[in-house]
This record gives sequence, C-alpha cells and structure tokens, in this order.
Amino acid sequence: MSTPSNVAHQVMWTRLISVVEEQAQALIRTAFSTSVREAGDLSAGVYNAGGEMLAQAVTGTPGHVNAMADAVGHFIRRIGADTMAPGDVYLTNDPWEGTGHKHDITVVTPTFHGKTLIGFFACTAHVTDIGGRGFGADANDVHEEGLYIPVMPVARAGAVDRTLLQILRGNVRDPDQLVGDIHALAGCNEIGQRRLLAMMEEFGLTDLQAVSDFILTNSREATLARINALEPGQAAGHMRIDGYDAPIDLRVKLTIETDRILCDWTGTSPVDRKGINVPLVYTKAYACYALKCAIAPDIPNNAASLAPFEITAPEGTIVNAPWPAPVALRHVIGHMVPDTVYDALDKLLPGVVPAEGAGCLCNFQLSLRPRPDAAAPDDAARAEVLTFNSGGSGARPGLDGMNATAFPSGVMTMPVEATEQAGPVIIWRKELRPDSGGAGRYRGGLGQYMEVGARAGHDFDISAMLDRVDHPARGRRGGGDGAPTRIAREDGTPMRGKGRQSLPHGGRVCMAFPGGAGYGAPVERDPAAVRRDLALGYITVEVAREVYGLSPEDINRITASDRRGDAV
Repeated sequence: MSTPSNVAHQVMWTRLISVVEEQAQALIRTAFSTSVREAGDLSAGVYNAGGEMLAQAVTGTPGHVNAMADAVGHFIRRIGADTMAPGDVYLTNDPWEGTGHKHDITVVTPTFHGKTLIGFFACTAHVTDIGGRGFGADANDVHEEGLYIPVMPVARAGAVDRTLLQILRGNVRDPDQLVGDIHALAGCNEIGQRRLLAMMEEFGLTDLQAVSDFILTNSREATLARINALEPGQAAGHMRIDGYDAPIDLRVKLTIETDRILCDWTGTSPVDRKGINVPLVYTKAYACYALKCAIAPDIPNNAASLAPFEITAPEGTIVNAPWPAPVALRHVIGHMVPDTVYDALDKLLPGVVPAEGAGCLCNFQLSLRPRPDAAAPDDAARAEVLTFNSGGSGARPGLDGMNATAFPSGVMTMPVEATEQAGPVIIWRKELRPDSGGAGRYRGGLGQYMEVGARAGHDFDISAMLDRVDHPARGRRGGGDGAPTRIAREDGTPMRGKGRQSLPHGGRVCMAFPGGAGYGAPVERDPAAVRRDLALGYITVEVAREVYGLSPEDINRITASDRRGDAV
C-alpha cells in the first residue's frame, strides 16, 4: 500500500480529534458525579506508543488535559510497556503523577493492534468524594485528603480487580458513585479504542507512527513559527491573592527567546500549611494554557505544541509543592496562574491579553446530615453535594468580559436543578450580581449571588473554596477592579472564604461571587453600551451616572421604560 498523503494524514488528525471528543462525551453521559455530568470537569486524550499526547477533546479543562499530557509517561514507567496486554486498564489519583490532587482519577488504557501496542487512551474526572476530610483546604498534609491510589491496574486482561474495588468502596462516603465513575472512565476509553481501530482499518494502518510524526512535526513547526514571529524580550508579572491565613504572592518572569518561551516562578510564596498548594504539573498546565491562548490559540493541543513553553519553579514554592504537602484545593492558586502570566505578557504584547477575572472557581461543598436534636423526616439522608460556580471573567481588549463564566478552567456552572437532585439542598437564590464587573471601555463580566441551605430536618457544613475576598481582580489599561467576594450567614454575620464551617438547622449561606475587571478607561465606553447595561440590570443607576457619566435624560428614559415593561 502507498504511503498516505499529507491530505490523508490531515484527515486522520481531524478524525482523532473527533474520536477523543466522542470519548469525552461518553464520559459525560455515563459519569455518576455531578461535577462531570453537569460541569464538564474532565479530560480525554489519545497518545502514541511512547506516551506522547496526539489529540485532546475540546470538552474538558486545561488543568486536566495539559496535566494529563505528562501522566501516561508515568504509567509506562510504573507498569512497564512490556507487561501490558489487551484488556488492561490502569488508574491513579497521585497528585504528582496525575493532575494535581486526589479528587481527580486518571484512567489509562493501552491500545493494541493485534498483539502490538500502538498507543493509549487516557481520561480524567473529578470525583465528588475520595474519603479523608472531604474536599477542602483543612488538611495538614496530603495523607488527610483521602485515599491514595498509586499507579496500578484496575483490570488485567479484562478481569476487574474486585479487591481494589472493595478497598475503594470501604474508604469513601458514596461508594456507588465512585465505582460508577471508575467504570465510566474505563468505558469511555474503550469507546475511544473502538473508534481508533475502525479508523485504522479504514485507512489500512497497522500502527500510528506515521500519523503521529505528521501531527507532532507540524504542531511543533507551527508553534515555533508563532513564537519566532514575536519580538524577543523579558518581563515580570505579579499577583497577590487571599491565600488561607496570609496573602500569597505569585511572581513570574517571562522570557521570549528563539524557539521557546520561558516561564520562571522564582520569588513566589512558599508552600502553605493548608491545602492550597500546587504540584508543578498543574502549574505547568495552566501556564502553558495561558501562553497558548495568547500566542498560538488555533494550533491543537498535543505534546509538540506544548513543548516550546518551558515552565520552571523552585521546589518548595506554592506552585511547586513537594510531597506530602496538602493539595486538595490546588485550583484556588492554579487558576490564578494565567492572569499572573498575562500581567507579564501585557508588557511584551500590549493589546492582546484580557484584564484579570475571578480566576479560581467559586466552589463549595455541602456535607449534609439529619439533625441530631429532633426527629428526622423519613427522607432524611447524609449527602456530600459539590457545586461548581463562577465569577466573572475579565474584559478583553475588544470585548466585555463574560458573566458568571469560568476562565481559565472553562468548567461550567452547575444548574440549580442538578444540585438539588444530588442531595437535600435548597438553592434559595442564584442571579447575576449588578455592578460587580469592573468599569472600563470594555466592562468586566458580572459575578453572581447565591444563597444556599438544607432541606428541613438537616444540618450541614459548608467547605468554602473561594478567593478574591481581599484581593479583587485588577483592571487593565485604566479599567476598574472587579467586585470582591463576600460570604455571610443569612443574618449578615461574615464567614471565611475558605475552610469547613458549620451551619445550624435552618441556617443559610449568602455568597456574592467576584466580578471580572475592566479594560480601558470607563470614559471611553460607548454610551450605547452603557445604556444597554443599565437596561439589562448589569449596572445600577448610580454607576451609570457617576462612573460612566450617563445623562439624566437617558437614565430617566431607560428606567421609565423598565417600569412600563417596554423593550429597550
């Protein structure tokens, strides 16, 4: 058979991206955890026989997929390629060899053509519970954060390790959910394998070597061309964020050179005593993502397109936390990495990167239980309910920020209905937060309000995983800051932005999630955009008048129309 042409190889490359997207969608449809089904906190990818990532699913998060790019190499090293066989399935939740914390389970499946190992499929999902203290920052070291699963087989030659499943079931609060998620992860890899083998039969392939060389060579050349078109230079970036007991300083030095961009985190705060530390693999994932978004956004993610972005950090800093540092909430710091990179990149490539946004997800987990001081209703039950929510993203050089939209993670906000079905939870309020987006020529995205409680007969603890309480998103190029996070009891008593806190029967938690920052001076904003913001309730009359200078006539016309219910 003749060697496939470049056109044929391009078709195969596109087909591989389609295969891994079907892999990811299968995981969404079959997963048990709401974090996967509703929020899309997952990743999926296909790799060559050497463990190099060839294609990733569009569905998923950068923290997962870019971290998972390194994971298959650990599986090959730990298991040994010569011991792998058809029907094998491996897994781990090792924070340093997976995606940064124990709540992510990575499953890797070797793929064979006949008896020849030709590649791997891998996927990751965030599980709601992995035992230990539960999802939160309160652990003193990684051992308290849940069950540790080293790189190991969960199935050999198609036979599932029932002993391993028994151990897993015995160490978590909702064993059916966890085991169901593991089966879903293995199942989506199996679907990827079927589609890959069908593609290989269609094109008459016996291995992936030629298409792998095509993908990696072209990706590397395209990425290097983008980097080499930039003016060489160096700039520093800095961001201060809340931390746990004390503020955290993230510092980066960005250097654009021939054929590479260096990203050095020397000077960043040291490891924290609480679980907000970040393994280097997760820092690399988000730093690479930030640079690719700004410099090579249309080049697909794979091993070669990521390689020119070199990320380093001294061991012992909070962005290169060594074992056994607690890392459960590594996303609280890790999601701030891109905006810190952009603080430096804006000095080298002005007019390219957005203003700061909310950054980390506005997550919280409710641990619910029947109240002990009174007879519980018949349907009372213990439950762990994790919900993902977002503040606003930062304004862009030519567009407003996005409301209640997660950047950089891309994780979706979970619907109220799905959250309330997961346990005895009531969401009393969920709406956009007016005036939370920073003012500017382009306005920052709005945060949101949430008010949550438990159904009658239940008490609950809330594990808050928030930031931007004391250090809101900073505006860029004259733009205003976004609104800070606020969390309080229903009576107004302030609560901490991080940590596990108890609520009595009937108690509620009121949260105001942060807004993204503005870009450019507010006086430069188009008056038509200001009028639209006021009509939609994105800003109040006071902000329209005092910040943007909207005329009394315009304000009166818009507010009068709103009272009449007229379209504006």
